[in-house]
Amino acid sequence: MTLLQTLLLLSVLGADPLGPGNHTCKLTVDERQRSYLVHVPLNYDQDRPTPVVLIFHGAGTNADITVRLTGLNQKSEEAGFIAVYPNGTGTGIFRTWNAGGRKGKLAERSADDVKYVANLLDDLATVINVDNRQVYATGISNGGMMCYRLAAELSDRIAAIAPVAGAMAIDDANPNRPVSVMHFHGKSDGIVPFDGPNKSTPKFLTFKSVEESIEIWRKIDECPEEPTITDFPDKNNDGTTVLQKTYGPGKDDTEVILIEIEGGGHTWPGHKSYVSLTGKSTKDISANDLMWDFFQKHQRESR
Repeated sequence: MTLLQTLLLLSVLGADPLGPGNHTCKLTVDERQRSYLVHVPLNYDQDRPTPVVLIFHGAGTNADITVRLTGLNQKSEEAGFIAVYPNGTGTGIFRTWNAGGRKGKLAERSADDVKYVANLLDDLATVINVDNRQVYATGISNGGMMCYRLAAELSDRIAAIAPVAGAMAIDDANPNRPVSVMHFHGKSDGIVPFDGPNKSTPKFLTFKSVEESIEIWRKIDECPEEPTITDFPDKNNDGTTVLQKTYGPGKDDTEVILIEIEGGGHTWPGHKSYVSLTGKSTKDISANDLMWDFFQKHQRESR
């Protein structure tokens, strides 16, 4: 959307542009009241189209918790993107995403969260000058799974994704365009196991293993079969080491990158874990820094 189109839309809808700071926005989708948080950095220029990073919470949490969990507001200030934290459906802090993998009545009652995200982006564009070539998605656990679903079903609007501790949960993916992927996952993740569901996984839920998720997107993006492997320096005595596998370049210069964290748990790399049961969080890398550098390499072509 051009600046002129944005201003015209604002004048028609009577919406007030958002300035720097934190905001709560609301919209209705399929008769459900939905909400999302927006962090606008201090250097935001309303006259300049600005990148957007969508940040999806895990199951049983919400947008407010994810602000603290990820530290992405600080990265927003440093890099100049708009940080957006959508809320899933549920009650209070106990919210989830319909990211696929649900069975039985739970699947039947689930919200259309792809439609919600599309409507959110439309709503956001009435109050922010969004660079539509640079709309990205990240999230943890169930939120990471939601990133994969968006890449598959909303590829015309999502430029690249960076799931954290969340594998692909939908059965298959047929995106309209190739989407680059950077996936972070702890090898000791006990909540979304690296090798896929185990005896501890709830019976009503299924998802792919990390390696199967990566292989599906490697094929979609037509990346080489053999990765380039990079070891990150073990800078901290935190019980973790980090390995990066890079598949690419593929179609339209896409990449599929897997960042394996040996000893890492169900955590956000580079940011401390607030719950010991989720396992170790590596300090050898910063997911925020790596994903932003990755996002900047993979802007969506204008259509």
